[in-house]
Amino acid sequence: MADFLQLLLGTVLLRPYVFVFLAVHLLAATLDLGGRRAIILTLWAWAVAFAAEYSSTRTGIPFGLYHYTGWTRGQELYLTNVPFMDSLSFTFLAYASFALARLGTGRSGGVRVVFLSGLLMLLLDVVIDPLAVRGDRWFLGRIFYYPEDGFYFGVPLSNFLGWAVVGWVIVGGYSAFVRLDPRPSRPRLLGGAGLYYGVLGFNLAMTWWIGEPLLLGAGILLHAATTLLLWRRQIFAPLSRLSRLSSAGFARAILGGGIGRGA
Repeated sequence: MADFLQLLLGTVLLRPYVFVFLAVHLLAATLDLGGRRAIILTLWAWAVAFAAEYSSTRTGIPFGLYHYTGWTRGQELYLTNVPFMDSLSFTFLAYASFALARLGTGRSGGVRVVFLSGLLMLLLDVVIDPLAVRGDRWFLGRIFYYPEDGFYFGVPLSNFLGWAVVGWVIVGGYSAFVRLDPRPSRPRLLGGAGLYYGVLGFNLAMTWWIGEPLLLGAGILLHAATTLLLWRRQIFAPLSRLSRLSSAGFARAILGGGIGRGA
């Protein structure tokens, strides 16, 4: 027990940024979903992520085959061959993607929300994983590697598909068993959306720090386009509804005997 607590403390000291994001996640998710449902999502996301990493490091499913180096053993907590902090990171990445997907669609569940959540996780990984494989150039360290260099800045395309699949399983499984209000409270989603862009900003900053301008530019362009599409929906969808309502009201006024008619 003492060894476990020492390794857990070592994980916190070695990876403080992970636990800052985790704390923000727990606060935002609690305000958004409620304490019990936030804990259920966190535990479910961690379990799915750990199973996916355990499988991928042995069979290549779903992320493609990769291996942890184990160079931080004795400094941080490992569960078998997987660093605890790695699968723990999926908890806040999944919630942030889920919150942003609900903010973008105006819905709490359904196929569109599940699909968009997985896609948003994939888009985060387009920045995260190429940076992570260069971990020896910043304070992450070289914690894992692919046996063969992948197509996208050293990362195989199967890894990105795996992130989408894991996102779909996490959000789809959670949505199937936990009932949420059909229409989410938009102000409550802002914490999760802010977490999404906080994680993105941190990884883009580290990409700039290690001097990878092509990777930085690709990440900025991709997420700028995604944000524009989400923001465009937020701006124009309400205006479109307003236009339809106004047209219907105008027609009723004409048919009913004129605009401004008294009761």
